[in-house]
Amino acid sequence: MNIAIIGTGNIGSGLAVTLGKTKHGVVLAGSDASSGPDAAAKLNAEHGLSLQGTDVAQAVKLAEVVILAVPFPAIAGLADTADFNGKIVVDVSNPVTEDFSGLAIGHSTSAAEETAKALSGARVVKAFNTVFAQVYADGLDFGDRKLPTYVASDDEAARATVLAIAADAGFDPVDTGALASARHLEPLGYLNIQFGYMLGHGTQIAPAWLSR
Repeated sequence: MNIAIIGTGNIGSGLAVTLGKTKHGVVLAGSDASSGPDAAAKLNAEHGLSLQGTDVAQAVKLAEVVILAVPFPAIAGLADTADFNGKIVVDVSNPVTEDFSGLAIGHSTSAAEETAKALSGARVVKAFNTVFAQVYADGLDFGDRKLPTYVASDDEAARATVLAIAADAGFDPVDTGALASARHLEPLGYLNIQFGYMLGHGTQIAPAWLSR
């Protein structure tokens, strides 16, 4: 499966390296025409991968799954740069305020639901928003446990596809049902930020549920 990652920052690069080690093809795109190719070349040299790099419109055109690794406010503008109709679009954002004091939206909607409105025709999935960028550098295993990621979508086939991709990459994927579950997953992502940065637990942490 071909996966486009929009965004070449720490999250986008971390996901690119993680997914680039799977059977899936990965193409990177950034904020301008050169940033995707430049980022792909750098990661290929550092990690021995075969990532591609291009602009946003071409990356989306080539892909079956598009991961939006950009800040939430930037997502709405993407509708003018590429055709997302029919694409599985994965929103990894947490809609934090500029001063990181809380979430800008929530409770009655979510970044994922607003993304679905902005990218009409896309099959939007929420996933990977509870994972710090720094975790990717050290791998997805936490001792005897794999790193969970929580996956939500109103489109059952799209949700199943992302659950499978996450499993291929080494995550412990958790099906959290409909896209409205993002109203809970995004506060969970913010709680992780609170623990990591404000309360001093660092960035090698992740939320997980125990079961027996």
